[in-house]
Amino acid sequence: MDLSSHGAVPHLIYLDHAATTPVHPAVVAAMLPYFTAHAGNPSSVHSAGRAAVQGLESARRAVARVLGCRSREVIFTGGGSEADNLAIKGIAYAHRAAGHATSHIISIPIEHHAVTHTLDHLEAAGFAVTQVPVDSSGRVSVAAIAAAIRPDTCLITIMYANNEIGTVQPIAAIGALARAHSIPLHSDAVQAGGYLPLNVDALGVDLLTLTAHKFYGPKGVGLLYVRSGRKLHPLIHGGSQEHGLRAGTENVPGIVGLAAALTQAVAQAPTEVPRVTALRDRLIAGIQTRVPGAYLQGHPTERLPNNVAVCIAGVAGEDLLLRLDLAGICASSGSACNSGSTAISHVLRAIGTPPELGRGSLRLTLGSATTEADVDYTIDTLAQVVAELRVHQPQAIAVG
Repeated sequence: MDLSSHGAVPHLIYLDHAATTPVHPAVVAAMLPYFTAHAGNPSSVHSAGRAAVQGLESARRAVARVLGCRSREVIFTGGGSEADNLAIKGIAYAHRAAGHATSHIISIPIEHHAVTHTLDHLEAAGFAVTQVPVDSSGRVSVAAIAAAIRPDTCLITIMYANNEIGTVQPIAAIGALARAHSIPLHSDAVQAGGYLPLNVDALGVDLLTLTAHKFYGPKGVGLLYVRSGRKLHPLIHGGSQEHGLRAGTENVPGIVGLAAALTQAVAQAPTEVPRVTALRDRLIAGIQTRVPGAYLQGHPTERLPNNVAVCIAGVAGEDLLLRLDLAGICASSGSACNSGSTAISHVLRAIGTPPELGRGSLRLTLGSATTEADVDYTIDTLAQVVAELRVHQPQAIAVG
């Protein structure tokens, strides 16, 4: 592609915020003292340890204020995947340990692999799992979940918003259903921080997963909210840290960074969410106008404010990513296809995307630094990239 036809790339345009976000400078500043001046082990009884534990518990209280819960209900982990594992395996194994002959879990087929692979593990260990289908937009019916409930159902785990296609689930309604049947509800809310409401009582969840690097915090630190009274078996054994649910010396700088990032993201949401939503809609409209054969994936309105997921006929997602990268645009593809393969992601399969269309999957996720100029440059660039790629395979242009 001749980049000169687009004009100079003004700067690197980062549109992969669903994968990770840059750490905000204020978050870095909040973390720094806990690498140096307050570097003690929070389990130590001396003054350095007390300074560390003060930072740890201050962070726990800050997170609890955002979630609307008690601070003792916040468990810090090494990230979202660990938190998902702790929630799902913890509830399942506790249910089995309580003497139940069978244990059943309800989920949906578009969950993140941190959930789907955990459920695969539990199925291999003798637990029953029901995957309730979603519709073509990725939304699950509350009635369908209700129909899947059995006397031995010990957990419902439904993600808040999908990381690939952006669809937001009716978690509050599912929470009301779960509560009516006295079944714990877990939600992987990793994509929701700073964009969707997180009050755990309003959502009706008993367990909720977040990870810092999705809302401008550091990588390698996450949290699990666990409602008081819910029994979990720990995954990591050792010391008594995190109320006995997560052994190991806490990552105090990371935890302080998580709390600072979450507090800031929630404070900025009233202005940032409308701004990013407008940019998202501008990008969707531009792609649909300028790129023939581009099909929006996910729900048209019940979707994350920063998520644009499309499948583009006649091109391969990997080719799109390489050409966009050359043009200074960082994006991602939901396609799991390898060279010579027509496989598409489990999410696109679940919503019924045809394989030939799913191979052209593209995810563009906006963030705090994204501007209208970035969006317009991306639309222009994508239109030219697709046109150039299609020159080499014109027979595949007309899909749908």
